[in-house]
Amino acid sequence: MTVAPSQISRSETETLEAGRALAATLGPGDIVLLIGPLGMGKTVYARGVAAGLGVDPALVHSPTFTLINSYSGRLPVYHVDLYRIETPAELQELGLEEVLGGEAVALVEWGERLGPYRPRRCVEVRLEDEGNDRRRIRVEDRRGGAYSRR
Repeated sequence: MTVAPSQISRSETETLEAGRALAATLGPGDIVLLIGPLGMGKTVYARGVAAGLGVDPALVHSPTFTLINSYSGRLPVYHVDLYRIETPAELQELGLEEVLGGEAVALVEWGERLGPYRPRRCVEVRLEDEGNDRRRIRVEDRRGGAYSRR
């Protein structure tokens, strides 16, 4: 497991750019788990990752009610939001086997709710409140390689 240095984001733009930076390290089948309380910037970070993968950032919105959005970029991107998921049975109904680990990059908001579907090989991004509109972004790369593999 590789842990990148944490960084402080002071704005939505900085959170977006942190996501773009991570995108440069991602390849087919990579899974990014976004973890943090409500309002910490998980969707903004996901928008940055998607933009870094060639997706128009204006298209990227939280899939809270649809649960899974898909986008086309230099790689396909699945954006999953598990906020409304409460049981493993609900996870099973989503068809996550088709989304996680295929040819696409999967961005999973509320990744801690994956339960039995939580992959060992993933990138875990934690967004934490630092007060005064600042967020700490911690990235743990659990893919078995270096943080920046490209």
